[in-house]
Amino acid sequence: MKICRTVQELTSITEQLKQENKTIGLVPTMGALHEGHKSLFVRARKENDIFISSVFVNPIQFNNKEDFEKYPRTEEQDIKILEECACDIAFIPTAEDVYGGQTPETFTFGQLEQVMEGVQRPGHFSGVANIVSRLFIWSKADKAYFGEKDYQQIAIIKDMVRQKSFKIEIVPCPIFRDEDGLATSSRNVRLSAEARKIAPKIHQILLESYRQKDFLSISQIKAFVEDEFKHNKNFVLEYFTIVDDKTLQPVSQREENQGIVGCIAVWLDGVRLIDIQRYW
Repeated sequence: MKICRTVQELTSITEQLKQENKTIGLVPTMGALHEGHKSLFVRARKENDIFISSVFVNPIQFNNKEDFEKYPRTEEQDIKILEECACDIAFIPTAEDVYGGQTPETFTFGQLEQVMEGVQRPGHFSGVANIVSRLFIWSKADKAYFGEKDYQQIAIIKDMVRQKSFKIEIVPCPIFRDEDGLATSSRNVRLSAEARKIAPKIHQILLESYRQKDFLSISQIKAFVEDEFKHNKNFVLEYFTIVDDKTLQPVSQREENQGIVGCIAVWLDGVRLIDIQRYW
């Protein structure tokens, strides 16, 4: 595995790979790699000649300084995992090299960012688009892989691809869960042992709401989930929204053949956890 520390080093390699007509798959990460990332790596490895992964904690997508500072950084372990997953190129740059003192571009995404994460984390998606757009250019990737836990982020990235006219396929990948149902996340390691035991309740409540979807209205499903968290005092529900799976706008009733997804953000033990549940 080749480790690239600078943009120049990465682009010189990817330019050569494109001259050789190699297909390239990219998995952008912020490190602290886990089984969920590995599931993306397996797919990228299988579907492309070359598999590239980035490891970069992007400072401009954090609107909470404390969250940025506490985000786990495990570079040595990450490199080992990438080697085990047969990664060809690991791109591990510094913020100075990525942004070079330049003013980040301002991205806007209309209604897509006026709900859920976009409301709770102002500027977050513009920060995400800044790093991801750069990675797409530097990697010259044909495909990029993202986990569906960050459902809104995938919609944002697809719109960024449209805005920039990038020729790249965005590949959404199923959520990888621990055996107890908790969606894998780099933030899970910050949970206390006791909090980790009860964290799977998030998925359990969403699953129970799914089982009742044919008997309840959408507003009743939403009320059910909100009530469940009110009765679980260890959790602080930030939002639970049921949205159209393409526009991400809240829905009150389902139209024929409409895809519907529930998106949730919950605080537990000072850690913010997100998850989704597809209903239709």
